Amino acid sequence: MNNIRKDGGFLRIVKKIYTRMKKTVSYAIWTFVIVLIIFSAFYTFRHFIPKSIVPGGFITGKVDTGPVLRTVEAQGIVVPENEVLLRAYSGGVIKKIINSPGSHIKAGEVILLLDTEQTEKEVENAEDQLDVMKNNLSKNRLLIKSTKLDLEYNMELKKLNIATLKSDLADQEQLLEVGGISPAKIEKTRQELIIAGMELDNTQQKNTIRLKQIDAEEEGLLLQIKMKEKEIEEKKLALLKMTIRTPSSGIVLNIYGEEGEKINSGELLAQISNMTSFKINASVSEDFADLVKTGGEVMAELNKDYIPGKIGRVLPVVENNKVNFEIFLQESSHPDLIPNMKVGLKITVARRDSVIRIHNGLAFNDYEKQFVYIVKGNKAIRKEIITGLKGSDYMEIVSGVNVGDMLILSDISSFRHMKEVDIEN
Repeated sequence: MNNIRKDGGFLRIVKKIYTRMKKTVSYAIWTFVIVLIIFSAFYTFRHFIPKSIVPGGFITGKVDTGPVLRTVEAQGIVVPENEVLLRAYSGGVIKKIINSPGSHIKAGEVILLLDTEQTEKEVENAEDQLDVMKNNLSKNRLLIKSTKLDLEYNMELKKLNIATLKSDLADQEQLLEVGGISPAKIEKTRQELIIAGMELDNTQQKNTIRLKQIDAEEEGLLLQIKMKEKEIEEKKLALLKMTIRTPSSGIVLNIYGEEGEKINSGELLAQISNMTSFKINASVSEDFADLVKTGGEVMAELNKDYIPGKIGRVLPVVENNKVNFEIFLQESSHPDLIPNMKVGLKITVARRDSVIRIHNGLAFNDYEKQFVYIVKGNKAIRKEIITGLKGSDYMEIVSGVNVGDMLILSDISSFRHMKEVDIEN
């Protein structure tokens, strides 16, 4: 029994050693296979790395100086820059529509006519009322003259009475000295003189008040006349404005109303579009809302060309996840601008002026440091550069190349790690 147990333990030890040796051999084999694959791949890949490139097989760009812009894409629609809304100066009835929607009109041309009969009657009545007021003013002025004469006459009588009493008092005082008159008579005369003086003062105060009343009455009449004249002037102006004319040339977009329809003061009558200059109604995703600011720079794409413009009014309300704003173009009368035309836009969000730059291409990545190939004679030489602002069309180069250097813009992934690449003749 002891021998059997000893033999079993030995076998187990042998099995364990065998298993470990088997695993070790397996690891070595797999390691050898992997190393063999790597060397085979490297050997194979080395034959695909181009040792030279041919002219025409790559695109180059020249390093120069200028602005670099980073932009955000947006969309817009061309609309007339100036739209005129004509409103009724006063209430009335549409008598006749001269130019219907779609009509081309010139500045000063009649669009529609309002019925003027009622306003003409109002002007006539107001003028009659004004004549009555002016007649009343003339009567009042004659009455003023008469009243002033009566007041002056009354004052002169009282002054004359005082002068007479003073003369009588002086004579009586002389007679009193010789005993020709009694003291009671003199005292009576003195009392009459005092009363006459008081009546004169009272009359002067009343006359002053009366004259002020007369002046106030005349001022009131003059004010009424002035107000009536202003009313007539406004009604005559309303008569003129019942012939609705356009202030500028353009196209009639809308007529708000029909012949025979009554309209109220201030009500919209017509909409005129000026087709000589245009703007753009634009929109961009609300994700870029912070980048859309009044005065910001925008480039509008027009027939493979770009027209610069400025952001004007930005609407405060976001609609359908879009921010809406206006763009005023530098060339608002460009001949290729057509109403309702859709245009692509580039909103400038960053800018560098007068920097060393190169056109964007597949050779460049988003890293600050990267390698480029400079074409010198029949060789393309690898050079490390440091980049700055990366724009939509150009990329800023901070250091590593000089103005005038010719860089490869095409994809350089196949020879990126080579220091030099021959350019075949």
